[in-house]
Amino acid sequence: MEARALWLLVVVLALGSSSRADEFVGLSDNLCAVPAKNRVDCGYPDINHEQCNNRGCCFDSSIHGVPWCFKPLQDTECTF
Repeated sequence: MEARALWLLVVVLALGSSSRADEFVGLSDNLCAVPAKNRVDCGYPDINHEQCNNRGCCFDSSIHGVPWCFKPLQDTECTF
């Protein structure tokens, strides 16, 4: 019985951690409101939205001729 409970716990933990690994909480829209002329490249050729976000960067492919994957604005909010 004890081995069965331990096995169930392992399965539940494995399933819980794998579903969290796929979730990405993106950056706020405020941090990604970088004017096109001020964008600093944060990616590589053919990077997609998910790959860019996983690097902690912003993605916007609506403007041609500027980086689509770019560094966000610096968060200047102080937390005391």
